[in-house]
Amino acid sequence: MDHIMQVGLGFWASKTLLSAVEMEVFTELAKHPEDLHTLQGRLGLHPRSAHDFLDTLVALGFLERRDGKYYNTASTDHFLDKRKPSYIGGILEMANHRLFGHWNHLTVALRTGEQQNEAKGGGPSPFATLYAEPARLKEFLGAMTGISRRANEAIAAQFPWKKYKTAADIGTAQGDTIVQIALANPHISGIGFDLAEVAPIFEDYVAQHGLSSRVEFREGNFFKDPLPTADVLTMGHILHDWNLDEKRFLIRKAHEALPEGGALIVYESIIDDDRSQNAFGLLMSLNMLIETPGGFDYTGADCTLWMKEVGFRETRVEHLVGPDSMVVGIK
Repeated sequence: MDHIMQVGLGFWASKTLLSAVEMEVFTELAKHPEDLHTLQGRLGLHPRSAHDFLDTLVALGFLERRDGKYYNTASTDHFLDKRKPSYIGGILEMANHRLFGHWNHLTVALRTGEQQNEAKGGGPSPFATLYAEPARLKEFLGAMTGISRRANEAIAAQFPWKKYKTAADIGTAQGDTIVQIALANPHISGIGFDLAEVAPIFEDYVAQHGLSSRVEFREGNFFKDPLPTADVLTMGHILHDWNLDEKRFLIRKAHEALPEGGALIVYESIIDDDRSQNAFGLLMSLNMLIETPGGFDYTGADCTLWMKEVGFRETRVEHLVGPDSMVVGIK
């Protein structure tokens, strides 16, 4: 019963955390601890709700209360302070502003197979609108960096980069994957490949990390244009956006672009082969139902099969961090 109630009413806790991120509770407390009265005033909380709201965050493990003052936990101080480069709240901000409402229509999606976001009923794609607004695009790409950072660092450390000299990140977004690879491997020269609108955001991010001499942007659409030639191609959180034929098409294009002995790294929340353990990966697949016309997440066995179908001679699946794993194909 406890588990049923915890999951069934899980949106209570979720929305409490999302509202705290929206109101910048953790960014405020990262400056210094504060008592109830001070924090209530600085956050603009109504007296009726302030005490319960903050103590709920304590009970959920997101804040600590000592001697009448509220403190961030080590985790919220590191990951939810907007002023820190380790901030991952961007993806939670998007969840609060968009996904929370769209997921209310999951039952409809399950019965119709149709996406339930802004494009529902023939509306414009939210991503087309996003790419037309530079400020919102930068915020979105920053959110993608936040959710991907730890996996990117793991890829940069785990993969045998000493065997290779060049890498290209396909659908690079802000560019954190290729940036982390280049930071950890000074001999690697890199390319970020994405739509033209991404270029200024990518180039600023690369410059912030002092990598402009080794990492460059390459404009292109990965469905319409040739992929860059490099020893290693990476696709992070890309394949799950697309239907099966599109997934196979992109893997085939990557195989064609690689030299003999080159590698393709596909990573996201790869579902375990038994489809019973990686709940986050399975929930992400339901999110693709909400967000895309045909996207879905998949198992390591699925991806290795698709890689072998197009000619990759070796494949392997390696865990990265949390729910994320990478599937590596060697040409």
